[in-house]
Amino acid sequence: MSWVILIASGILEAVWATALGKSEGFTRLWPSVIFASALALSMGGLAWAMREIPIGTAYAVWVGIGAALTVAWSMITGDASVSWVKVLLLLGLIGCIVGLKLVDDAH
Repeated sequence: MSWVILIASGILEAVWATALGKSEGFTRLWPSVIFASALALSMGGLAWAMREIPIGTAYAVWVGIGAALTVAWSMITGDASVSWVKVLLLLGLIGCIVGLKLVDDAH
């Protein structure tokens, strides 16, 4: 269950990071509300998952999921350019996240 919570928290990290950018310095109400809500849920989930998952692994997976999804979303929506190099780097990042989970489960 900790891994499910951690993955959900990583997804929420991408939500709050995107909302932070859309809030325009907290001058727009709904992106600011979404940012604060997603941040609280994301951090709470990370803290909960760290009760059973080692801190280094949990944090790396959380950040990796959030970063990968934020970049992917930016490319999908046209806020960032798409290139094969970026796609390959994102796939490498995802591979490393999966690897951390596999290594953690092996111990």
